Parts: sequence; C-alpha cells; structure tokens
Amino acid sequence: MNGRSDGFLPIRDYAAIGDGRTVALVGLDGAVDWLCLPDIDSPSVFGALLDDERGGRFVLAPSAMHSSVRRYLPETNVLETTHTTATGTVRVTDALTLPHGGLTPYRELARRVEGVDGSVEMSWRVEPRFAYGSKAAVFRRHGGIPVAADGRVAVAVSAWDAGDVVADAGALGASFTTSPASSAVLALSVADQEPLVFPRRGDVERRLEGTIASWRGWAAGRSYDGPWRDVVLRSALALKLLVFAPSGAIAAAATTSLPEEIGGGRNWDYRFSWPRDAAFTLQAFLSLGCGQEASAFFSWLLHASQLTHPRLQVLYRLNGGADAEERELALRGYRGSAPVRAGNGAAHQLQLDVYGEVLSAAAMYAKVNGGLDRDHGRRIAEIADLVCDLWREPDAGIWEVRSEPSHFVQSKMMCAVALDRAVALAEAGHLPSRSVGRWQEERRAVRAFVEANGFSKTKQSYVRAVGDDEVDASLLLAVSAGYDDPKAPRLTATVDAVRRELARGPLVQRYAGEDGLEGTDGAFVACSFWLVEALALQGRVDEASALMEELIALGNDVGLYAEEIDGASGAFLGNLPQGLSHLALINAAVAIEGAAS
Repeated sequence: MNGRSDGFLPIRDYAAIGDGRTVALVGLDGAVDWLCLPDIDSPSVFGALLDDERGGRFVLAPSAMHSSVRRYLPETNVLETTHTTATGTVRVTDALTLPHGGLTPYRELARRVEGVDGSVEMSWRVEPRFAYGSKAAVFRRHGGIPVAADGRVAVAVSAWDAGDVVADAGALGASFTTSPASSAVLALSVADQEPLVFPRRGDVERRLEGTIASWRGWAAGRSYDGPWRDVVLRSALALKLLVFAPSGAIAAAATTSLPEEIGGGRNWDYRFSWPRDAAFTLQAFLSLGCGQEASAFFSWLLHASQLTHPRLQVLYRLNGGADAEERELALRGYRGSAPVRAGNGAAHQLQLDVYGEVLSAAAMYAKVNGGLDRDHGRRIAEIADLVCDLWREPDAGIWEVRSEPSHFVQSKMMCAVALDRAVALAEAGHLPSRSVGRWQEERRAVRAFVEANGFSKTKQSYVRAVGDDEVDASLLLAVSAGYDDPKAPRLTATVDAVRRELARGPLVQRYAGEDGLEGTDGAFVACSFWLVEALALQGRVDEASALMEELIALGNDVGLYAEEIDGASGAFLGNLPQGLSHLALINAAVAIEGAAS
C-alpha cells in the first residue's frame, strides 16, 4: 500500500501522538513525518510533512505491499497500526512516552513491533534533519549507540531485535523479519542541553505500558456521559495533546503551514495559543471535568497578557512570550504549497472579539472558583476599560484578514459581551465597581451601533461588516456567547441565513467576501459545529443532532479533525489536529445534551 501522491500522504492519513510537550504525526504508512524538538513550537527534526526530500522522517513499515488499519488504544493517545501482507500480519505501537520516575530521556519516541501471524519483513529508516530541514544529521556512536546532535538538541537511536543497523548519508536503518509473538523495539531518545540518557529495552517498554495507563487514568476522570461520548472523549484526548504542560497554554494546532488550499499561500503557523479561544476552552474543559486544565490555562492567559496589559495580543507563545515574528522557511511546502512559515504575523493585529472571549472566560472561571483574586479582578477591570476606548475602531476580525481593517459586526458584538460580563462580575463583587456606570453606558452604545448598522433587512441577518451585505459564520457565536437571548428573532434569522448562504451539505464556509489574500479555502470545521451548537441553544435539537451525526462521519479514521475539509472530496486542509475544531465538537455535543434534558 502506498497512499502517497508526489511524495506526500493525504493530511487525513495522519494520527497524532504526544507527551504534553511536543507532538508527532504518524502516517498510515508508518512514517513519522512531523516532530519538533524539544517542544511543539521548536524547529522540526522530522519535517517531511512539509518537504518530502529535505524534511526528514522516521519510517517503519513492511517492505512488501500491505494494507493497514489503525486505532488509538482505547482511551489513550497511543497509536496501534496493524499491517497485513501476503505472508503475515504485524502490529506497531507508537507513543511519545511519559516519564514515570527514574532517569529518563528528555523526550522519547517509542515504537514496538509485534508479530501477529505468519512472517513479515519490516524495514525502518531514521533520517533526522535539524532546524526545519536545513541541517542533515551526522551520526556518531557513543557506547555503541548512534547519536546525532545539533546545538542544544541531541537524538539517539536504540534498536532491539530490529535488524543490523546500517548508517549512510545522514540516516540509519535496518530490516528484520517478524514471526508469531516476536517483538522488536525502537526508541528515539532526545536530550535538550543536558546529558543524553541511553535507555534499556525494559525501561522503554515499561514507560510505554505506563504511558498507556496514564492516558487511561486521565480519560477515566472525564465526567461527560452524554451523547457521542466516545467521540467527545477522543476530542478531549486530542485537546490534551495540545496542552503545553510546562505552562498550561494550549496550542491551536500541532503543525505549521499545512495549506488551506493545495498549492496556495494560505499557510499559517498555529503552534501558538490564542486568547480568542479562551471561552471555548474553559467551557469545554469545565464540561468535561478538566478543572485542573481549565485553571492552568486561565492562569497562563493572565500571565501571558501581563506583557501587553491591558491590550490583549491576538496570540502568544506557549511559554507566555509575546514575540511571534513571521518568517519564511526554505521548505517546499506540503504538495508544493509555499510559503512555509514559522511565526505568525497576525500577532499584532487588532481583533476586538478577543476581549469578549477573555471576559467570558473570566466570568466562567469566577463562577466555578467562587471569584477572582484581587489582582486578577483589577486587571480584568482595566481590560474592560480598554474595550470602552477601542470598540469604535475598525479591526481585522476573528478571521485575521489581511485586507484593510473593517467594522466587523461579530467583533462589535463581542465587545458588548465583554462589557456585559464586566458589569456582572462587578455586581457580584469580583471586579472593582468604579467603572460600572461607564461599562453600562458603552454596552448600550455598542448594542445600538450593532442593531442600527449590523443587520440587513434584505438578508434578514446580521452581516459580516458594516456597509456590506454578506453573512459570516462567526455570527453564530452571538448565540453561544449570549449577545442576546438565543431565540431572539434576529439571532434565529441569522442562524438560518448562515445555513442558507454558507453551508454546503453539513459543512459551513467562514464567509464569501474579500479578505486580502489570494486563493480560496475549505469549509472551516469549527463553523460547522458552531451551527450545531447554535441550533441546539435555540431549541432545534432534532436539526442539531442530525447535523452532528453528519459531521462526526467526516473525521478521519482515528477521530481527528484538521482546520478545514474540502466539501467536494472530503480531503483535510489546514493544520492538524486543530484545537478549535475539537473544542467546537465538544461544546456542540454538550449543548445538545443540555437542550435535550
């Protein structure tokens, strides 16, 4: 079996494994084509996902033609792939292991190969390419173990019962043959500015089993028992992969520059955390009983935003830094989709909707935790004061357009939501009350502006921006954010208009207007689940449930979603796994459960 076209697998054919610090993408054909070290936002060491010739990869697969099926081991982020050839069957288990006491590598990719029946010749090859493919590996043996290093990062390759290792031209590999009940183990051990640990086979296997148990322990603590529980739990596990454990930040996705259009230039780095997603994240985590993750993320958000307070930056680094300078890398791009970018120039845009999301998150956090501490309350109040100053400005909107700023209606709506939450928090005693009168006055002014300028009587819908007549899927968020009663006539009409004008089957496009960029994009997965949530909140449970079933069928074989889906072919587009897609799925399911109960 070879599902590659021009050297690349379909994006849909990747699964993700991770350890709370970085994420690897494993192809259905057994190739690890993406792994950044030491962290998810570090330069890639395996980057064939973005350049099949220069990027580097770790291939492990049968030498002969074969078919493959895979799954995550139940309630884990450990991947199991079963390959079948004409002569036998073999099972490969892949994980980024979690430390379980004792001396362990800084990071560890473990790959176990077990013979199931017959015999299968297996081949493997490790081709590290440091610094986004710009530096080929040079292997040197230390204590008999091949080691390649570049600057602060070193990787060692250990193999047990996996053939006689041969090194050549910056790579090494071997072949071996399985038999029933045979077992081979490969381990990629990583050091980052510290001594490199060479593991023993038994230690690798114990960590692998411990990793399975750890994921299952975490999954067992999730409290959701509503409809589509298995699908919701898989999305929760996907989100957990994107949580950067050292800080509590959540990466928007594990990758950079997977294209929104094959061959196009809409290729962005999503290995940052967006405060815009704060309310979605808190809502999903709290619904799942992930109080620890919710608190860690909210704490990270307040820590990171200190750097720009009271202004909220569009995105921050996972370590809380504000620097996200965008640059182009010398990589071919996925199926020739250039440029490949590191960093994200949207960081310094003005996006007003973020203030509504962050104030909504603060309100949720205060409700669950019984309030905010005094310093946090003061800072939230100062952010609300800033909203009073900013809401009349044009902005780049939730979609981070690179055309001229506009008066995006959803941005204004979220400013009204921000001030509404500030008033409520102050009235509950969680914020200083000195500005409440101003917040109330400006809230009325924002709403008056939106109602006078942001609704089209012709379309019977709120519109994308003041002065145009286009609808926008982000307007669905007015329902879930509580801009007005979910069943208010104008919101009900807007949901119908979005579905009428932007839906193609179950999938929803973001918008149809100009955005300052060439080319097109696919249907935005999160928008489709936002429609489900909006329908549910409006009491249209049967419609919401039917649409939910259709959308669930569009995930890949292991339940992951990318940023977008091509409506015609079903192909995944954009970065993977996409946190916002999975957040929206969870919140849609929870909304249906709530509406049906």
